[in-house]
Parts: sequence; structure tokens; C-alpha cells
Amino acid sequence: MKTIATASLAALALSACAPTLTQAPDSAALHRDLLVLDTHLDTPINFGREGWDFSARHELATEIAQVDLGRMAEGHLDGGFFVIYTAQGELTPRGYREALAFARGRSDAIDREIGAHPEMIRFARSADEVEALAAADRLIALKAIENSYPLGEDLSLLGEFYDRGVRMAGPVHSVTNQFADAAGGEAQWGGLSPLGRRWVAEMNRLGMVIDASHSSDAAFDEMVALSATPLVLSHSSPRAAFDHPRNLDDARIRRLAQSGGAMCMSTVFLSTMNLTEERGGLFGRYERIAELSPAEQQELSRQWRALDATEPMWATSFEQYMEALLQLIEVAGVDHVCFGADWDGGGGIEGLEDINALPVVTQRLLEAGYSRADIQKMTSGNVLRLMRAAEAARER
Repeated sequence: MKTIATASLAALALSACAPTLTQAPDSAALHRDLLVLDTHLDTPINFGREGWDFSARHELATEIAQVDLGRMAEGHLDGGFFVIYTAQGELTPRGYREALAFARGRSDAIDREIGAHPEMIRFARSADEVEALAAADRLIALKAIENSYPLGEDLSLLGEFYDRGVRMAGPVHSVTNQFADAAGGEAQWGGLSPLGRRWVAEMNRLGMVIDASHSSDAAFDEMVALSATPLVLSHSSPRAAFDHPRNLDDARIRRLAQSGGAMCMSTVFLSTMNLTEERGGLFGRYERIAELSPAEQQELSRQWRALDATEPMWATSFEQYMEALLQLIEVAGVDHVCFGADWDGGGGIEGLEDINALPVVTQRLLEAGYSRADIQKMTSGNVLRLMRAAEAARER
């Protein structure tokens, strides 16, 4: 399926170095032939950087970004949901206005960056378009909203973002907002707010996949009960692997599976987050990296990677990640697991530092006894199924 015929991508892939871990030839070939999607790419934070080339293959050792078109070709990540993330602000008319302007700007930035490389990557707005682009040897860009805060109290704006190509959205991020209680945040609503319940109905009406990552347990419970279509958790981990409010417990994972939904395995919160004062300062600069000069970007990347070497953000090994993934598959089943590592948003662990190492995950799933059909469900089939369920609800 995936030959990536474009000459520039082929050259990048041929010149790239090997993944961190060694994969068997048969697993590498299988991974290359699979359709592989990631449900949560924070890469748009890098769009618009002066002197930064999204089409190039950057070196992890000297570059803060974990995703670019060169490494997508090398790691055979066919595409994913590029995120319109907006930081939580005040629940006031002014806060909503500023957030909406930011979200529109981030959406425009995604359009510009993807549109600048039509020979490599193109937008998809449906499951059928995803498969058509893969068959045409093009990388695939979809859009998602992380944190619906910019909508304010005007749910008609969901329609605007649908028209902009958004096909997945979550109600909340790390702080409780006007729609829902956040995982680990203030329990203001006991789950969803009245506006949040209307948000669910509007998401169903438009045909957008509901993303429950970052939502509280109570909000998750309500969304499962209210939604006419299955939910996705675009970048979450099992609580059995690490007890954290951002993760989902086994009982809810089973409920998600029973309702037809899927949980996309993340690399975050499988250990305590080592958010030191220095790391926090670097995050602050990273959030405005598009405003920095090329020299300042280079220095930020250097400092980030130097800190990775001395004080990693996550004390999670690749073996621990695989153990958690296999536990998730056992609880949910292969029909209800997908992948969303949180690349460029704090994701990445030892042995799985960027998308270049993705073939090794496929290798380990083969070694664990999962078939090609099983793995294909997890790398894209389940996500496409959820998209089609949302599309069918819109048609109804």
C-alpha cells in the first residue's frame, strides 16, 4: 500500500538512520505496508517557524520537533490528526474572543503548512479520503481540536471548524472549563456542564468524533452515555499501568470497548512527570517557538535535548510502554486500541523518542502473537471505523 513514490520522500527515507531499536526485516516490511495513523500530533506548534522546513528530515539530537515529513516517510507514519490546541484562559467574553482568534490562526497555519507540500501530504476530511490518499502514496493530514474552550458559549462555531476540516474534538484540556470537568481539575460540574451536554449533541449532529482524553472520569461516563457515536481517547494511557487522573481505569476501558470506542495508547503519564523549573521554562519558550529567530530555535532545541540527557521528563522505558500497551489490548481487545503518542506535546520516552522508532512497536506486537489483521485494526482500522460511525450519524 505504501511505496511513498514521491522522489523527495524516498530520498529522505533512504538517507535516514535506523530506529533506536532494531526491528526484524519481516516486521519492518509489514509496518511499511500497513496504514498507520496517529490521533494526536501537536506538531502545528512548529508551523510558521522561521527557517524551519517541515518537509525535511530533522535529527532528533539537534531538533526539538519529533514529527516532520522526512521522518513520517522513514517511520512510515502515513498521517494523523494535526491538533488545534488552545491554552485554557478565563471564562469571560474577552477570554473566549482571544482564544477563538488563536484557534482560527492555528487552523490557518495548519492549512498553510500542509498546503505548501501537496506532492507529499494532503488533507483528508473523511475515512474514504484517508484511504484514497494512502492508495495514491500521499501522506495524510486530518485536523482535531484539543480543548473546545475557544468556542465560548457559541456552539455554532463547531460548524465553522467542521468546515475548516476538523473531524475530531475534545471538550476540555487540563483545567475545567465551560464544557466539562478536566481530569485532575476542579470538579465544578460533576462531569459535563449543561453546555457540555449540548456540545455532545452538536458533535454528533455534525459528524465529528468525540475525544475524551483530558476529561474527568465523570465527564467520560456522561459522554459514553449521551453520545450517539463511539468515543475515542486520542492520547491516553491505562491507569493500571500508572495511577494518574489522566489515565483510564480498566472498568471504563471495558465500557469504552463495549460502546464501540477506542483508546489510543500514549507515551505520557506512564511514570511521574519530571516537570522541573528548568523544563517548565523551556516549555514556555517552546509554546512560542514560531516567534523565535532560527538561532533562538536552535538554542532552545539544544537546551531541551541536553536536559533530556540529564533529567528526562518521563522515567518510562520502552519495555514499560510495551507492557502497558499489551495490558491495554488484553483489556480492550484489538478492535478498541489505537495510537496517539502525544508527539510534539510532551510525548516520547527512552527507546521511542520520535516517530522513527514506530516500526519497532509493530515488531513487538508480532512477537506477542498479534496478526497482521490485528495490527492493522490498531494502526488505523479502528480510527477509520470511528470516523465512519460519526459520518453516518451526520448523514442521519
